[in-house]
Amino acid sequence: MNLLLDRIAGGLYGVAYGDAMGMPGELWSRRQIGEHFGTIDRFLPGPDGHFVVDGYVAGQVTDDTQQTEVLARVIVEGGGRVDAELYAKRLVEWADRVGASDGNLLGPSSAQAIQGIRAGRSLAETGARGDTNGAAMRIVPVGLVTPMERPAELIAQVVEACRPTHHTDVAISGACLVAGAVSAAINATSIDDVVEPALAAAEAGRRQGNPVMGASVVRRAQLAVEIARRFGPTSEMAAELYDVVGAGVATTEAAPSALGLAVAAGGDAAVCARLSANLGGDTDTIGAMATGICGAFGGLSRFPDDDLATLRRVNHLDFDGLATQLAELRAARRL
Repeated sequence: MNLLLDRIAGGLYGVAYGDAMGMPGELWSRRQIGEHFGTIDRFLPGPDGHFVVDGYVAGQVTDDTQQTEVLARVIVEGGGRVDAELYAKRLVEWADRVGASDGNLLGPSSAQAIQGIRAGRSLAETGARGDTNGAAMRIVPVGLVTPMERPAELIAQVVEACRPTHHTDVAISGACLVAGAVSAAINATSIDDVVEPALAAAEAGRRQGNPVMGASVVRRAQLAVEIARRFGPTSEMAAELYDVVGAGVATTEAAPSALGLAVAAGGDAAVCARLSANLGGDTDTIGAMATGICGAFGGLSRFPDDDLATLRRVNHLDFDGLATQLAELRAARRL
């Protein structure tokens, strides 16, 4: 496997890795996770009675990975670019296929938008107020396929991916933060190399979409990286990140914390997945973003073999062909 393909495959599987590791504690407080699990250091099943993941088996992914795959396949279908109308159609098809609109599977912005798309509303309406972390959660494929040498194109593709459900300045800024980090990670020699491109993309993204109230993704991401560098990959770092930056479903908390976790982990996907799982809050989504960044940096070849085998077996995951298609599209964009 060549380096580009290894890193793109790492980005895709990294989303699944962080998602599955964070699944058991999804939307629980940091204290609740500690009291129930002690420390999450391996794939675990969803706790009995959990309002989202009751019945999930150890290593099972959530809608975070599923929606990421939907976007990746839309990009392939579009020859390397996102078509928002097609993406909206594919999202509804996916939601109908898995029953995503039943129960608590979807986040608030996505749930409302998908209902609007089903009802035939225009994308200008369905994505107009979405400001939670669903756009950033599934944006990794845009970063994988779009080189950082084309920053304007990266921002434009993120905006197009956000149009159906999260077309607000806050959500776009958070999605740009993650996509910028992933795109830079493909060619990075140090995880620190992703920080400035990610911040620049987030700053450009905050000038796009409908304006809504929200803290600065850029300023919070800078704070998250500062915390990561000060404490390193420790529980003290996670506690500081949870208390100061936040780990909820708001884009302004989840996306900055994800970047901080990737930096704290030194780009190591396994370390990042475990840090994210014990963070508290929206652990599966933050884990998906953070470990997606780390996977794009370190590559699939650095994943623990046993964890990778579990992800593939439990979820019937086969991202290898999809990674090959994305790698070919990224290589063609650099010509």
